[in-house]
Parts: sequence; C-alpha cells; structure tokens
Amino acid sequence: MILRRPAGYLLWTAVAVLATIAWSGWLAAMHLAGERSLVDRIEEPLTDLRLLVAGPLPPPATVAIVAIDDATVASEGGYPLPRSRLAALVRAIDAAGARALAIDLLLVDPTTPQDDAALAEALASIPTVIAAAGRFDRGGAAAGAFPATADELWPLPAFTAAAAVGFANVSTDAAGTPRHLPLLFQTSRGPMPGFALRAVGLYDGIDPVLGRNRVTTAGSVVPLDLGWNLPLRIHGPARSIGTVSAADVLAGNGRALGGRLALLGVSATAVGDTFATPFDPVTPGVEILANGIANLLDGIALVRDVAIRRIDAAAALVLSIGGVALVSLLPLTAGLVIAASALLLWIAATFVLLGEGLWLSAGLPLAAALPPIGIAVLARQVHERRVTRRLEEAERSLRRFQPPALARRIARDPQFLREPIEQSAAILFIDLSGFTTRSEELGPLRTRAFLKEFHTIVVEETAARQGVVLNFMGDGAMTVFGVPDAAPDTTSQALVAAFALTRRVGTWLRTAAGVSHGIGVRVGLHYGAVVLSRLGHDAHQQITVSGDNVNVASRLTEVAKAHGATLAVSAELLDTLDKDRAGFGEPDSVQLVEIRGRRQPVTVALWLGGNRDSDGSLA
Repeated sequence: MILRRPAGYLLWTAVAVLATIAWSGWLAAMHLAGERSLVDRIEEPLTDLRLLVAGPLPPPATVAIVAIDDATVASEGGYPLPRSRLAALVRAIDAAGARALAIDLLLVDPTTPQDDAALAEALASIPTVIAAAGRFDRGGAAAGAFPATADELWPLPAFTAAAAVGFANVSTDAAGTPRHLPLLFQTSRGPMPGFALRAVGLYDGIDPVLGRNRVTTAGSVVPLDLGWNLPLRIHGPARSIGTVSAADVLAGNGRALGGRLALLGVSATAVGDTFATPFDPVTPGVEILANGIANLLDGIALVRDVAIRRIDAAAALVLSIGGVALVSLLPLTAGLVIAASALLLWIAATFVLLGEGLWLSAGLPLAAALPPIGIAVLARQVHERRVTRRLEEAERSLRRFQPPALARRIARDPQFLREPIEQSAAILFIDLSGFTTRSEELGPLRTRAFLKEFHTIVVEETAARQGVVLNFMGDGAMTVFGVPDAAPDTTSQALVAAFALTRRVGTWLRTAAGVSHGIGVRVGLHYGAVVLSRLGHDAHQQITVSGDNVNVASRLTEVAKAHGATLAVSAELLDTLDKDRAGFGEPDSVQLVEIRGRRQPVTVALWLGGNRDSDGSLA
C-alpha cells in the first residue's frame, strides 16, 4: 500500500528518482559503450564466483596442447629449444595426424640460417599459424573499438612466408585475469586477425567471417562483445585441456593429436607467460589461447553482446529507479525488503544464466541501485525522525488539552469513543465560593496565576486517585472516576479525593493564596450511569460525560452552598461503599433535598468542614 505523502515529500521523491536516473543512466551508458568503470571492480569478482559455481567444462575434443614443459626442457638441455628441434617437433606433430598447428612462440630473432630454414620448411608441411604480439599505449583502444597497436613484434619473414600470422595478445581485467580474446587488431600493416581466429580458419579449412556482433565459423555462429572481442569461458584449472609433453611427441608418442588442432606453447616452470583464472592462480598463456580456440570451434564462449549489454542497462535502470521509489513511497521496511528481493533475484538469475553461457552483469545493477537506494533510505530515516519528533511535540502539546489517561487510551486506540459508551462513574464537581469578588481585587494577571495554582491542586489530587479532570470551568472543575475504565474501588477513591481536595484547597486558600475570608471551596459528589462520548463538530471535539447523573453532581455544589457545607455526597455513592463507608467518618447531617430541574429528591450527606485525616475521618 502506497502511503499518502505531502506535496513536499512527493517533490523530494521526484528529485531523488531523477537523480537516480542520471546516476544509473551514466553507468549504463558507459557499460553500453564498453568503457571501464567502477562497475568492473564489482563485476570481476562476481564473474569469477559465478564461473566457480557453474564449474569446469568437459575437455574439448577439437584442441590439444603440445607443451614445452619441465620434462621437455630437461631432456633438451634447456630453453629455448634450438630451431632445428622445433622443426623436428613440428614434423612430429604433423606425423601424429594433427589437423592444423598453432604455435604460441614469438619467432622474432634469427638463429643460424640452417636452423631457421629447417623450421620454415617444417612449417610449410602443415597448416600453421604463428604468433605475433602487439604493444599498446596505456590508454588502450577506444571504447567499443578493436585494439590498435603502438608497436608490434613480427615473426621473421622466412616464417611468415611459410605460415599464417595472428596476434596472440589476451585482454585481461585490472587483476590480470583474462576476460576477452581480441579477434581483430589494428596494426601498422593494417587490420590483422587474432591468433585464435587464424587457428580456427586453418582447422576448418575456411576463414571465419566477422559480422557486426558475431563471428561465423564452419561449425557455429558465436556472438561477440564490443570491438570483436570474444568473451572467454575457461574450461577449468590448468591442464583441463588435453595436454601432451613435447618430449613425448618428439619420442613418437603423439597419438592424442590425431584430427585435432595442436597448440604448441610453453608450460615449463618460470618460462613463458602465465595468467590467474577463477580455477587456478597459475595458468600458462598457451592454455588461455587453447580455451579461446576451443570456445570458437565448439561455440561455447560466454555470450556478452550488445543485446546482453542492453538487458544489463535496462535491469540497472529498473532496479535502481524502482528501488528508490519503493523505499520512498511504501512503508520503509516493506519497500526495502521488496527492493532487496528484486536485486537478489537478479543476482540469482545471473548465476543461473552464466551456467548456460549468458554473461549478464551482476555488478552494473548493484552499482546503479545500491548507492541511490542507500541514500534514499538514509533520507527517509532522517525525514521520519523529524516527522516523529514533530508528532511527539504535537502529541505532548495535545496531551495538555486532554487528560493523560484519555490521551494514552486514544494513542493506543485512535477509534476510542467513535461510538458513545454508557458506564457507571463517580462525578465530582468543585468550585470556589466568593471568587468573583476576589478576581476583581486581583486583576487579570494575578487572577490567572491564582486559578493556575487552584487547577494544579485539582489535577494532582484527582490523578493521585486514578481520577480524570474532564473540564475546567473558571473557578471550578469537573472530574470523574472510573473513566475510561471502571475499577472496583472507584467510589472510595472518589470520596478520598473529595476529602483531600477540600482539605488541601482550604489550606492553600488560608496560606499560599493569602485568602483569610470571603472565599471557600465546595464539592459535590455523585455516582451513577453516564455517557462517555466525543462531543462537538467532527473537526473539533471534546471528550466528556453527560446524562442526568452529571447534572445531579453539579447541583450538589448548590446544595452544599445552601446548607453551608463544604462537601455534599449523594446516598447513591455512599451506598456503594458497604463496609468501607465507616472509614470516612460520619457526615454532619443527612438531608433529603430537592434538586433544581429534577423531579425526584436526592438524599445527600453533608460535611460542614472539609478537614479530614488521610483516611478520611474527621480531624
């Protein structure tokens, strides 16, 4: 349920939504353009985690690695291998039945003419691609464009005449983890294919075709990321791709290479380049290239193309804007739970879909949604604290206009007294005799101070006996006992309060108020059924009691005045006391009196003086 909000709050919410659109839109625009941002710092570890959850892939049947490993280096007496031995290795790979050969070695420096010629001749015997490498400016390629080299390392002309050339550079993230394999490079010699793209063409016997956002090979159509970059899906830890030692191949044990693309590279300890992957912190570079080639041949690369990036951007906008709107307009807990659940569902979906090969971004929606939602929650809490403080101040102010017992009841139950309630209660009226003359003597300001002291005494003595002061009437007050909830000792508490009021007000008049004569106190007390209700207009109401018994209690102060008494108590109230009645002492007289405006007379007990001990007996 959306809460009704003031116009100012809705305006603030609209500003917050617009700011969220600007923030998430900026991040989404960079994501769509392929620009690096803080999103990548979040996305990269989450991608690693999702790859680990998805688990390793089965070894490919199309690619095998011929590794110049520790055993080969030991048997050959060191590294690098002489070109004559490389030539022998190439011929052995050809003899083992490899369908094509990709050599991840930089053959850029000449050796002896005989060895170089032997290797060139061997390369011509089998479809082969050899590696070139580019050096790049620190800024790298423009977002969405294929990488442009600042300098290149080219194989010797003798080798490029015998074999195809492809650039073997790998695109890594800030932590050095390979994420993409570029399939096209801009070089000083013009656009050049990547190493993996060349190798796939040799294996298939037909060059792959690069489209706008995909590459078509002989066996599959593979979607590509921006700039013709292949999103890498690593098969698993090191040696997850079938590997044969170069020493074994030289010894004639290369049967595992039959019909496959053989990838020759270095895996010996401390030789060649290595990369950290989610599955293994040290993976030889030749295995990274082998994974990329297998991704292309088998069509199992991660899918992160323009369409996927657009889905990422849409999710970021919806989750961030929706989250801010939810925590701003719904109750905070409900809005926060719904927004968090939506984010968690998206993250869960990215985990599931990565296992299916779809690389949706987990980092972009998180980066787009969490800061604005967090700020909105903080602003909402600050706003609600301010509103709460204002409401508390307003409630404290309003409670000054309602008896505390009724204010607490209404706070707990705002529907209290929507319908009138009939119940029994003790009604006490108190007023000061001779007050008009006294107020004339005091003047307005001193009269106010005088009445404030009088009213304070009434409230304190009434509240001490669980009574409620419902109304002040100048020099008088109406209090009730047994409201809002009845109590078993209502009438005894009311009578104790009556004695306490007459005693304390009388003492105050003689001492603190400085009144020696001409003013006194009268109290009338009655018990019976009353109607407790809200009276007044819908927009301006007062809680009070009404009914015949209220009128009787009010008239009892006139009875007290007529008989020169301080306290007049009806027999209806005294009859409820039973055994407790003796504790209040005997009245000075009991009279059957006529009540003005009422047909039936009332029996009234009169006390001429109000001074009683704390137990109510005569002093």
